[in-house]
Amino acid sequence: MAANKEEGSILKALDSAKTQLYHYKAVVVSCMGFFTDSYDLFVISLVTKLLGRIYYQVPGSSSPGSLPDGISAAVSGVAFAGTFLGQIFFGCLGDKLGRKGVYGLTLLIMTICSIGSGLSLGHDPKTVMVTLCFFRFWLGFGIGGDYPLSATIMSEYANKRTRGRFIAAVFGMQGVGILAAGIVSVLVSYIFESAFPSRAYVMDGAASTVPQADYVWRIILMLGALPALLTYYWRMKMPETARYTSLVAKNADQAALDMTRVLNVDVEASSAKHDQARVSTDEFGLFSKKFLRRHGLHLFGTATTWFLLDIAFYSQNLFQKDIFTTIGWLPPAKNMNAIQELFMIARAQTLIALCSTVPGYAATIWLIDIVGRYLIQIIGFGMMTVFMLVLAIPYHHWTLPANRIGFVVFYSLTFFFSNFGPNATTFIVPAEIFPTRLRSTCHGISAASGKAGAMVGAFGFAALVKAVGMSTTLYIMAAINFVGLLITLLVIPESKGISLEELSGETEPEKIEEKIVV
Repeated sequence: MAANKEEGSILKALDSAKTQLYHYKAVVVSCMGFFTDSYDLFVISLVTKLLGRIYYQVPGSSSPGSLPDGISAAVSGVAFAGTFLGQIFFGCLGDKLGRKGVYGLTLLIMTICSIGSGLSLGHDPKTVMVTLCFFRFWLGFGIGGDYPLSATIMSEYANKRTRGRFIAAVFGMQGVGILAAGIVSVLVSYIFESAFPSRAYVMDGAASTVPQADYVWRIILMLGALPALLTYYWRMKMPETARYTSLVAKNADQAALDMTRVLNVDVEASSAKHDQARVSTDEFGLFSKKFLRRHGLHLFGTATTWFLLDIAFYSQNLFQKDIFTTIGWLPPAKNMNAIQELFMIARAQTLIALCSTVPGYAATIWLIDIVGRYLIQIIGFGMMTVFMLVLAIPYHHWTLPANRIGFVVFYSLTFFFSNFGPNATTFIVPAEIFPTRLRSTCHGISAASGKAGAMVGAFGFAALVKAVGMSTTLYIMAAINFVGLLITLLVIPESKGISLEELSGETEPEKIEEKIVV
């Protein structure tokens, strides 16, 4: 009967459910994991200058110590290598064992390795860097698992009216994590500078790095474990998503029980059996010709746009301190002591995050279910291309002291439109358009492609600037963003307001109505 239409389908109930307490609880639990991801990935860029002063100072040198290029790239980029592998591994595992089954494990790995990063063994440079890179690799491995699992869980819990907003809220914690990394670094460096003051390097090179500076970077890295640790219990208490339990695990009774707990309504097992009956039984695999025909182009689109976006996004984030030094926004390193330099770098990143990064995420959360994913991604890539060209074409103009603030303003706008744009939408779309049984895997592949781009940015940006200069590098970044725009125009579908099963082709709209009415 038509009156029982929504009661006869768990999927329909999920799609039409009113936003309630459990939705917000799921967002908070997922957000805290993603907050940790972001904090841990981006905080390392703040402390690399300090590491160079502590462990690679050359006595009598006219300039402060710095990490050798290879070691700097390894410290900055090794977590991305771990994240790349973790996204693929846990993405596949999430489809094989269930989302909940591996969700707590990723958080546990992140907590242990955040603490381990700060406890990197030894005092000689080689030992410290090797152990730091070891822990950061496995930290990245855990972070990698959080990407596909958080996105998939949130997409499968949410209703279709506000699904984009909920997934965007989870990813928006990346901005809060970047902001928190800057604030924590500012506070810790301020406390240590007040307690252990020293003279600038140019005045007293040996004394400009106090012994206590070795505690500063360790404390900053270890604090990233705190939010993950606080939410571990609640993550373990989350039930499996009803979509996975019903459509993949084929456990109608458990799906009905979980739905009753989650949405506070009585759901019968027959509802899950209705869903199983009307969802396609053609369970083709990831490497089948049928998947390639139905979803191959979409997977190509989500993977390549994420790859291109992350080249620009991570190179900007990880090396913004070098960009600010190049244009003269930060004082020369020799005019500061070690802890002062950390304070100035962290303050600059905090201002950028506060004025452009976080507002970009907020705009996405507000507009994602109004404007849609497709248009936001086009706007983002388009504006990033424009502002990169604005910085590149008159680059010499921006290096003049009177014009540095203008450079920072336009540079900040590229961050705003990356976050109100492809940095958010490349995370959201793969969690919506693939079949339930392959959703976590495909999101993991797309995210891993992004991290491959991040590694290109982390390992290649500094070398590229040295080889061709900052101006040419900005032109290259503009070209990368433009290619992302073209692929979005040609390949990426709109998913706003459409059920996951319709998007993935598991059901047809007409078939849904027919089966439910019967």
